[in-house]
Amino acid sequence: MSDTPKILVVDDDEHILRSLSQYLELEDFNVVSASSGPEALALFAQEKPDLLVLDVMMPGMDGFQVLETLRKDPETAGVPVLMLTARDQHNDILKGYQMGATSYLVKPFNLDELVEAIREVFASKSS
Repeated sequence: MSDTPKILVVDDDEHILRSLSQYLELEDFNVVSASSGPEALALFAQEKPDLLVLDVMMPGMDGFQVLETLRKDPETAGVPVLMLTARDQHNDILKGYQMGATSYLVKPFNLDELVEAIREVFASKSS
């Protein structure tokens, strides 16, 4: 991993995607973004990010399907994934963790809380 962790942010809401990307860049992360599940998987293969921030509710291919695809591939199975979603039902949160999500944050979320969750993932990976 380089000195600056690369994060792939995936959300179909353009405003959230832009705001999240800008904020994470201000926090010294290298950010790439995608607005759909298929785009996320293609970018993931190309960019090899260190972490994924993934929305659940997206048209076509949802975040759970993206997570499932990543976890099935030995090359991507260990990459940390933070689910960031409005789906706050207990069974959705449980499903996220059972499918291999590293963390599950519910919208509306606090940007500082997201950054702290990301930093915790990188700190645990380096120790």
